[in-house]
Amino acid sequence: ALILIALIGRMVGVMVSLVKTPFNTKEKVFIGESYLPKATVQAAIGVVPLSLGINGGEIILAIAVLSILITAPIGAILIDQTSRKFLIQE
Repeated sequence: ALILIALIGRMVGVMVSLVKTPFNTKEKVFIGESYLPKATVQAAIGVVPLSLGINGGEIILAIAVLSILITAPIGAILIDQTSRKFLIQE
């Protein structure tokens, strides 16, 4: 549930940041999808609490790894499947 809430929050943030841009709705959705697989950031941030000895550091790292395992393949599949439908080459 935590990962899903974070992904929804990230998607909403992307959509809000794209409000006054010239992108159409399909392009905005694709941009939001492209932010799903952020494994590098999650891996780098997830290990910090553990290395600092913060209580619950193991749980934070486990959630970071779990989010990588979930979001990376889903994001890659979504990008692959929707790029041809949502993006128009001129």
